[in-house]
Amino acid sequence: MGTGADGRMHPGDDPSTPDRLLRVPSRLLARAAGHADRLVSGGLAGIGGHRWHYSVLVALHDAGPASQAALSRRTGIYRSDMVAVLNELEQHGYVRRTPDPADGRRNVITITPPGAERLARLDAQVMALQDDLLAPLTADEREQLVELLVRLTSHHSRGPAALPGGLPGGPPAAPPGGP
Repeated sequence: MGTGADGRMHPGDDPSTPDRLLRVPSRLLARAAGHADRLVSGGLAGIGGHRWHYSVLVALHDAGPASQAALSRRTGIYRSDMVAVLNELEQHGYVRRTPDPADGRRNVITITPPGAERLARLDAQVMALQDDLLAPLTADEREQLVELLVRLTSHHSRGPAALPGGLPGGPPAAPPGGP
């Protein structure tokens, strides 16, 4: 096991890693996801942001106001975590919660003008981070990668728990997009 660019130990960075391990798609996806998460989390933290803030602001900006439950479904963030995310965004003035006129027991979340400005800054950072992450790929390869990842995630969006009998030897999967 070798030391990665971030100074931490990462399996597979050592030249003695068996080739067979370097050809297992699930292992490669997990490693790439780990690299992506570290890169994006660190890059957003550098400007005082968080990936969940970005997801919620994008969902509100692009799909319009929503209840907390609808935002959880749109973003894949657990409902219990959504409360804390919305509290942080509301504290900064990026979102507003108002009672739902159709059902006073729930709130409708709306992005504010400062939230839209914040989203523009986060968007620029996320796009720069994507460029860093995908630097070894051409524009066509990046597009192909996105298409393949969309196909994979769409195929597996029902999760192992939805498969007949679930996965052997394991508990049902957590909801997609959870922490």
